[in-house]
Amino acid sequence: MSEVRVRFAPSPTGYLHIGGVRTALYNYLFAKKNNGKFILRIEDTDQARFVEGAEQYINESLQWCGLTIDESPQIGGPFGPYRQSERKDIYKEYITAILNTEYAYIAFDTPDELEKLRSEYEAKGSVFSYNHEIRNSLNNSLNLAKETVTEKIKNNEPYVIRFKTPVNRTLVLNDIIRGQFTIDTNTLDDKVLVKADGMPTYHFANIVDDHLMKISHVIRGEEWLPSMALHVLLYEAFEWKAPEFAHLPLILKPEGKGKLSKRDGDKFGFPVFPLAWENEKEQTSSMGYREEGYLPQAFVNMLALLGWSPSDNKEILSMEEMIQEFDLHKVHKSGARFSHDKAKWFNHEYILNDKAENLLPYFQKVLEEKGIEINHEKDLKIVSLLKERVNFIKEIWDAGSFFWVRPEKYDEKNLKKVVKEDTQSILRQLWEELETISFNEKDLHNCIHEFVEKSGLGFGKVMQPLRLSLVGELKGPDIPVIMEILGKSESLKRIKNLETEIKL
Repeated sequence: MSEVRVRFAPSPTGYLHIGGVRTALYNYLFAKKNNGKFILRIEDTDQARFVEGAEQYINESLQWCGLTIDESPQIGGPFGPYRQSERKDIYKEYITAILNTEYAYIAFDTPDELEKLRSEYEAKGSVFSYNHEIRNSLNNSLNLAKETVTEKIKNNEPYVIRFKTPVNRTLVLNDIIRGQFTIDTNTLDDKVLVKADGMPTYHFANIVDDHLMKISHVIRGEEWLPSMALHVLLYEAFEWKAPEFAHLPLILKPEGKGKLSKRDGDKFGFPVFPLAWENEKEQTSSMGYREEGYLPQAFVNMLALLGWSPSDNKEILSMEEMIQEFDLHKVHKSGARFSHDKAKWFNHEYILNDKAENLLPYFQKVLEEKGIEINHEKDLKIVSLLKERVNFIKEIWDAGSFFWVRPEKYDEKNLKKVVKEDTQSILRQLWEELETISFNEKDLHNCIHEFVEKSGLGFGKVMQPLRLSLVGELKGPDIPVIMEILGKSESLKRIKNLETEIKL
């Protein structure tokens, strides 16, 4: 195999859907598996749909996912520029070249003329297609005299350049994922290659760029599968060797029918974009996996398995393991159903299995947002203690806010449940025992257990009011652990507070 060179080529027309991120990921994994290059190319030929900030969003998303780019508009490389809008002069040469073949022609049909034809076909119950059956009777260089064509161009009449699809041929196409299939060229229409403004369409620019950038494999979504025949024919027209193609399956809605969309995320309350996206023009905002609290490695792991399975069906894989395992032949043909619950499961597993030291910076951002003073030693203990209980790091606050915020009131239901006639006395006696010892987990455990045994009380009569005093609720980790982290002064103060509350 010659050098593997793959590209991710998004359009800067807005947000980057997770389907696009998965395409980038699979390109990246394939490149790294084969010691190749992963290239980012910005396909911005459609200037009417260009969105300010979209390219930056794409770069930031790939960076967050840990996908290292080898060549791009920002990094540069030997085959730049890497923005199509900066390659106009390059395209001119190939526009001239294809017009000198039998594979292209100039069409002067106006939008009004084409609309009229569509209406006439619809009136007959048919669908209009600019193809081999009618092209020789329309307003184009196939039907007009050479002098007339020259005169029209001289007079600056708008025109497009169309591909002249070969007639009566059966194309045999090969896809790494989907295998071999055939296309009858008579079913294809004559696509526009160059628009009236002189800019090439996606189809033309895509082929020229892939050839000049020496792309060896085109790995893209299955929505581009219908374009494969045209692209292969364009390679043929230029007498270039075509790359290998692989068309990835769709990411489906949670119910399994149809492509996952932004509307699904809005409806069910989960992100479909890697990062939050603000649409200033429409004054709307959309959730992002990063902002929702997903770890990038968990997000990438989840995404990789939406359409691909490693050899042993292992679910938790590092980036290095995914690179080692990845095989396009093991990518599924059918769509992969998205599951929000599974996405959360991946995040939980990564939090559970990661070191508290690695998670601490994420959680300290939560503390800073809440105006809590950072205490590295204390915060690290709490993250280590509670990380197994949460799906998101921000939920550590929900599970353990009592470590920073002393209970000021107690739920009436909990008070009725735990407070008996002797509860006040029990808390006072326990306070006196605790006041004399060192506040480490072992000594606290022994002291509380000895107190229960010595007093002849059941554990419930002691532990429940003690927990309520410390936490404010009947939840949380082991009581000796809580007390060690809170410290002696704070723990005793909280016990005294509940005792006082019972008095009132």
